[in-house]
Amino acid sequence: QVQLVESGGGLVQAGGSLRLSCAASVLRFDYVMGWFRQAPGEEREFVASTSWIGGSTNYADSLKGRFAISRDNAKNTVYLQMNNLKPEDTAVYYCAAGFLTGSSFRGAFWGQGTQVTVSS
Repeated sequence: QVQLVESGGGLVQAGGSLRLSCAASVLRFDYVMGWFRQAPGEEREFVASTSWIGGSTNYADSLKGRFAISRDNAKNTVYLQMNNLKPEDTAVYYCAAGFLTGSSFRGAFWGQGTQVTVSS
């Protein structure tokens, strides 16, 4: 198993920034890393993904320009930099390790999630 632990969530005012971290117990090159989020009453949605090797990235179209995913292989850690946060970004953010099937990312292992709340 791959254990994932998120951190960095919290309260922030609209227009502010947060940086989420996802620490993985092991680095597995066959897994793609990504972030999802789930707002109250809504389905979980894809945010961004990246690979340990190569560093290729993918983002939800609506988040391009505000969110950036990155990783530090030496620390087994993936980050999600969130800028110009909006109230609609309020959600529980989940880190995932999974696979890329076609253009879709499927999580196989999940973190417990970290709450991000953006006040208006």
